[in-house]
Amino acid sequence: MTWSVGAAGGTGAVAVYALLTRWPPGGVERWTRTSHAGRSVTLLEGPAYALGALGGLAWAATTSGRPRGSGSVGAGTVVAGAAAVTGAAVVGALDDLAGATDVKGLRGHLGALREGRVTTGSTKIAVLGLTGLVTTLLVDRAGARLLGTLVGTALVAGSANLVNLFDLRPGRALKVTLGAAGLLAAGGDAGPVQPEATRALALAAAGPAVALLPEDLAGRAMLGDTGANAAGALLGTALLTRLGPRGRLGALAVVSALVLASERVSFTRVIEATPVLRELDRLGRS
Repeated sequence: MTWSVGAAGGTGAVAVYALLTRWPPGGVERWTRTSHAGRSVTLLEGPAYALGALGGLAWAATTSGRPRGSGSVGAGTVVAGAAAVTGAAVVGALDDLAGATDVKGLRGHLGALREGRVTTGSTKIAVLGLTGLVTTLLVDRAGARLLGTLVGTALVAGSANLVNLFDLRPGRALKVTLGAAGLLAAGGDAGPVQPEATRALALAAAGPAVALLPEDLAGRAMLGDTGANAAGALLGTALLTRLGPRGRLGALAVVSALVLASERVSFTRVIEATPVLRELDRLGRS
C-alpha cells in the first residue's frame, strides 16, 4: 500500500499543474519569473507539488486504521506531514508572490529584522519555525522532550530552507528531493516510529517530484519557495520518524552546516567544479 502513496501524489500533482496552468490564480503574469537563462518560467509547479504531496498523504491516511504491522501508517504521522507541507507551502507562496527582491539570504533577512524591517523572509523564518514545532509535537506526541522538540523544530525548518537553496537550476531541487526521499524510503527497519510511516512520508515527497521533473528539467517551471519549502519540510518530517535523538542531532548539524555554508559559498560553483555532481546536475536538461 505504501508505494501507492507516491503514485497518488504524482497523479495529483500532474492534475493540479494542468488545472493551474490553464486557469492561473490572479493571471499568468503573477506566477511568471525570468530564469537564470533568461527564459520565462512559471512558479505554478510549487502549488502543484504541495497539493500533490497532500494528496499522497491523504491516500496514506486510508491505511491509518489498519492494525500495526499490516502496512499501516499512523494517523498522527500523516497529520504531521500535512502540517509540514501546508505551513511551508503557504509561507513559501507569500515569499514567491510578495517577497522583497532587495534582500537575499538568511543573513540579509536577519539583518533587515535587526534594523526594524520585517521582510517576507523573516516572516518565513518564524512561520517555518512554528511549522517545525507543530510537526515535531505531532510526531513525538506523548514522548516529546524539550531538547528533542527544539532539535526537531530546527530540523524541519532547516530542511525546508535547505531544499529551497538548491532551486536555482532546472531539476536540481527535485533531484535532491528524490535522492533524499529514496534513501529514507529504502532505509532499514530501525527507528523509534514505524518504518512504514517514514516510507509513506518519503514517497509522498517523491511522487510529485517524479511527476513534475520533466517540466522542471525543460526549464518551463520551477518549484519556487512554495514547492521547495514544502518538499524540504516533508523530508524533515520523514527524518523525525526515522531518527532517534542522536540521529536527529547529527542530521541537524549537517543541515545547519549546509545552510550556513550557502551564505559564503555558491552551491552552483561547487557543483560545477565537481565532475560527478556536475553531470548529475545536468542530467535530463533540455
